Amino acid sequence: MVIQTDSEEALLGKSLSELTEWVQQQGQPAYRGKQLHQWLYQKGARSLTEVSVFPKRWRETLADQPLGRSTLHYRSIAPDSTRKYLLRLSDGLIVETVGMPTDKRLTVCVSSQVGCPMACDFCATGKGSFSRNLKAHEIVDQVLTVQEDFQQRVSNVVFMGMGEPLTNLDEVVAAVKSLNQDVGIGQRSLTVSTVGLPGRIRQLAQHGLQITFAVSLHASNQPLREQLIPSARHYPLDTLLEECREYLQLTGRRVSFEYILLAGVNDLPEHAAELAEHLRGFQTHVNLIPYNPIQEVDYQRPSQQRTQAFQSVLEQEHIAVSVRYSRGLEADAACGQLRSNN
Repeated sequence: MVIQTDSEEALLGKSLSELTEWVQQQGQPAYRGKQLHQWLYQKGARSLTEVSVFPKRWRETLADQPLGRSTLHYRSIAPDSTRKYLLRLSDGLIVETVGMPTDKRLTVCVSSQVGCPMACDFCATGKGSFSRNLKAHEIVDQVLTVQEDFQQRVSNVVFMGMGEPLTNLDEVVAAVKSLNQDVGIGQRSLTVSTVGLPGRIRQLAQHGLQITFAVSLHASNQPLREQLIPSARHYPLDTLLEECREYLQLTGRRVSFEYILLAGVNDLPEHAAELAEHLRGFQTHVNLIPYNPIQEVDYQRPSQQRTQAFQSVLEQEHIAVSVRYSRGLEADAACGQLRSNN
């Protein structure tokens, strides 16, 4: 059952002009909108009573005004310094996000839904239940939470956490715009990932965003894709790839393809050759992701030799390819391991 939440009053996620309009509705001068914007997005205010530049009497009247911030339910730290967070939302539901630091950047993997309706066979999130879509401010909150915990500016955001972003397209686009315009993260440092939904890639392209767009293929042919991704029954691989080509034409931005390697299932050289045939002449990049184990299924991670052999076939066919070894594996924070409980 989809649970709805009344979060329209949350101030997080609103633009400078929207916040200015809001303060004016409260009988305050317009310049307080800029002050509120700074306290929300730069200072990380969790209550309007913290905004010391506001008149004390007005602050006291705003004590119950929701900003849209979550509360920390659980946090774990992996040996590679990746941090996993379970965040409690205003309606009590739990959502997961991950902070991944390197020497030069801090990347946040955000969720777009509580749970996921796609039920991919190899994914822990898909094995659980789906509750609801996240609002834009609940997505932005994840980034601010990680930024505050690390005391470091977030440089990159990937929509690769819980949920299928394109089933929540309006809120995801609103979150992308807020992360860009309000938090100050460049659009090209924002990545939206999807397993593919008929017509939705075209709808995303029409927003004219300069984001990085990634499609989770995970298979080189339609029968195998249907085995791994049940929703693929309604979206033939050839149709999906045609819509990806249309995306490139409309936006001028190449498409990245994610491919989780499952030992003995989709990681054979013939699978690589078949994948290359689909992508030949297509401005794209393939990210190979060795499988991250979960308890619910017995898929295995391929050996490094098997991974390198798959990569070599794609390179020989002049397909741009790289291998992404996931962060946070020991803390169950890696790709495909996210759950809404601990």
